Amino acid sequence: MAVNWKDSGQNLVYGIINPFINLLIKIGVTPNMITFFGLILNILASVILIYGAERGDRMNHGYVGLAGFIILLGGLMDMIDGRLARVGNMSSDYGALYDSVLDRYSEMFMFLGICYYLVSYHYFLSSLFAFIAMIGSVMVSYTKARAEGLGVSASVGIMQRPERVLLIGIAALACGIFSKSYGGDFKIEMDGLPFPLFETITIFTLPIFILAIMANITAIRRLYHARKIILNS
Repeated sequence: MAVNWKDSGQNLVYGIINPFINLLIKIGVTPNMITFFGLILNILASVILIYGAERGDRMNHGYVGLAGFIILLGGLMDMIDGRLARVGNMSSDYGALYDSVLDRYSEMFMFLGICYYLVSYHYFLSSLFAFIAMIGSVMVSYTKARAEGLGVSASVGIMQRPERVLLIGIAALACGIFSKSYGGDFKIEMDGLPFPLFETITIFTLPIFILAIMANITAIRRLYHARKIILNS
């Protein structure tokens, strides 16, 4: 029997956070409060990246690592608010709308900080892919929402919001840790190439490149999945 690693991982996290969920219910915390706190965390991550771009050093990726840690915390809030709504019987249509809207704001603020940081330190190609990744992220969510508005399920693809948050957060955190351990000026160069084959910031920018490609593929895949269902109905 095939193992659904996503469901297994989700159940493991739920088992860990359930006592915290029960505590939140007891003290009267609502899912919308957690959703808003997740937005604040993503704004904070963006502020840290912008501050790092203005006050930091190109070879010091500590701000990237710190932002990555906070992005992961924001992603955890996204899991907690949904779990809190279900366990506490606080689900509502408005709550679902509120969650979706603030999730989009959270993601846009995150990409704002990323793009600002990369542009400030002249990683122009990487900043372009960050912008393309932002477009793909928006379109993944929009395609699903628009299809569901037409009565069609379009949840196919691998680059949904949890995957995007994990990819960006872990990449940023790993970049900060690597920079601290091996230096922000670490490079692997190859004769004949006008740019390094690998450098410390690559740990952060390569996943952004992957996200830019895969998120847009997911959005297009959802579009054609919905088209097939609509035309065959």
